[in-house]
This record gives sequence, C-alpha cells and structure tokens, in this order.
Amino acid sequence: MTDAKIEALVIRALTEPAKLGAIAGANDLTTEQLREWVEAYRDAGTERLRALSARQGRLTVAMFSTQPYDRKFFEGALAGARSLHVDFFRERLTPKTADMAQGYDAICAFVNDRLDAPVLEALARRGVRAVALRCAGFNNLDLDVAKDLGLIVTRVPGYSPEAPAEHAVALMLALNRKLIRSHRRVAEGNFALQGLLGFNLHLTTVGIIGTGQIGTALARILHGFGCRILAYDPQPNDDCRTLGVEYVELDELLDQSQVISLHCPLNESTRYLIDSATIAKMPKGVMLINTGRGALIDTSAVIQGLKTGQIGYLGLDVYEQEEELFFEDRSFEIITDDVFQRLLTFPNVMITGHQGFFTRQALSAIAESVVTNLLAIEANQPAPDAIQY
Repeated sequence: MTDAKIEALVIRALTEPAKLGAIAGANDLTTEQLREWVEAYRDAGTERLRALSARQGRLTVAMFSTQPYDRKFFEGALAGARSLHVDFFRERLTPKTADMAQGYDAICAFVNDRLDAPVLEALARRGVRAVALRCAGFNNLDLDVAKDLGLIVTRVPGYSPEAPAEHAVALMLALNRKLIRSHRRVAEGNFALQGLLGFNLHLTTVGIIGTGQIGTALARILHGFGCRILAYDPQPNDDCRTLGVEYVELDELLDQSQVISLHCPLNESTRYLIDSATIAKMPKGVMLINTGRGALIDTSAVIQGLKTGQIGYLGLDVYEQEEELFFEDRSFEIITDDVFQRLLTFPNVMITGHQGFFTRQALSAIAESVVTNLLAIEANQPAPDAIQY
C-alpha cells in the first residue's frame, strides 16, 4: 500500500470516525492497525505516519543530530539490512524534540543529545525500547533511569581509536610549531621566524591520562616520536607496558609531564579532574590536550592557568558547553558564551569543533557497529555492544 493511499485512508477515518472499522475491513486492515495510524497522524502528521506504516516487520529507528555525512555512511551500512527502517532527523534530542520518537522502536543518539531522566521517560512513553549510541562515551545518559525503564542501550566502544589519538597529536604539533600563525604570516608575505620557536617531541615526557583504546593508540604514536611516556589509569594494560609506557600515580604524572593528554571517560570521579589544584602541580608552561570530554577540565581554572603562564599551550577538541555550539555553522550568529569567547582570545589556544572522530574509517566503523547492534535487537538477540547494567 502506497504512502498516499495510507494517508487518504487515515484522513477518511478522521472525517468519518464512526466508519473506522468498515474502512479498515474494506482495505484488508485490522481496526486496531488503522486506529494506530490515525493516532500517529493526529499526533505528528504525515512524516510519522509514513514511519509507522514502514515498520511492518521491521525495527524502526529515529536517528537524531544527523548531519549529511552521517546519512551517507549509515545508508551504506543499511544497504543490506532489510529488517531495519531508519529515519534521519537534523534535530538534537531534547525534551522538546522527544515527541519525534513517537511510533519508533529505537532511537540513535550522538554525544550532545540529551538522554537524562525526562528524555528517557518521554521516549519510553512513546514506545521506544532501545537507545543506540553512535559514540563510545555515555556520560550524557542516565544509566539508572534507563535500567529502571528496561531500555536496551548500546554504544560504539572501539570504532577507530586511531582517529582521536591522531587528532590529539595534530593539536600537539600545531600548537608546538605554531602552524596557524606561521601559515598566516606566509600568506601575508612575512617569512620571519621570530615567535615561532618550538620544541622537539623526541625525548619529551608526555603524560597520558586514561589508557583505554584511544590512550593506547596515542601511546603507539608517541612511542614512534621517541617520547618518554607516563600514564595514569586505575587499570593498566600490557599493550602500553610493551611500548615502554611507565604507569605512575596521577601526582607524579602531573609533576613530570611537559605534555598532558586526557583520554579517560567522564564520570563523577573524573569530572573537573583538571582544576586549579591539579594545574598547580604541573610544570610551568605545560601543554594540555583534551580530546575526551569537555567536563574533564574546569574551564575557569584553565583560563586562570593560561593567564599566569602555568599553562603554556592548550588544545581542545571538546568543550563542556559545546552542545549549543558544535556541529552547526554559527558564523552568522553572535556567540554569547563568554567563557568560550575568552578562550579564543589566547594566542596559545587551539580549539576544534569535536572533530577528533571525523575520519572516513571511523564514520564507517561507527555506522557498521550501530547497525550490527540494531539488527541484534530486531532479532531479539543480545546486542554485542549493549551496556550491562
């Protein structure tokens, strides 16, 4: 049955509610099915009705915060997945947009989508039974509420650890060798080297906080540079030890590292891990890199460290309040976040818009992993990357 015919039947049922059963029977539908379509149309209009009609025999998924590149890679991964139906929405998932999940079995969310108690409860009321995260971290999700609601939650734990690790190194090199300033000078015909002095990464002590897959990938890269590598992680791993990484306590890492890179998950024990107290323990002029989660650092304390020279270089791919900024073109807007604007005034600060994951290999791996998890959910099988409560 075509979308146009379904919509015509629904409109007829809306205008002649007393004949709903007869209309359904005349078109080989159950009264319950037609009534469900009518409610979907009344609640959310044509688009939701189409999604509902498409769900017959398939798991339907509403994907939020979708950019054109997401759609490209997911459509490739979905090519052979006939038991899944995915609709792509540009809107970020918030309490105001949760209504868009009406009639879907699952939603797919990204790093800046809201998955707190109000949103999860709203999703469950609308029939959603699974949340597929297309990222590794899940600090934006209330696990306790998801468990209480019986939601299946999956994530992408190992999509391409080299992508953010390489981006962290890119920030280190660009800050150290002052590549942005150098490029601008040359473009203006200024070939003077004054003010562009850097240092060798070779033999420099680099501290890695968090040696999961991304931290380990970074260790492999820095090993190639000939760095001395210190690491702090409650669960050391042998892969890093094989590379010559020295596991030390956090205070020792902070004291001895000229470069510090953050790759730990964000949770209550790591929130504001970098604050005024930990910054004071670092060598003066330290380089601080954060490609993990914005709230790993206390931004106000970091700004103070920049002002005093305690922090000599700052590279950020994440920002605590990024959800209202990143992933959109805001070049024609007035950015009212004064803290973010203050960061941009420092010549030794480089900020990128959460692009550490943004490689062809990573996007392909993310799409394949999410689709694999959704297919398992559709088949009522354990999803390989389901979060265990």
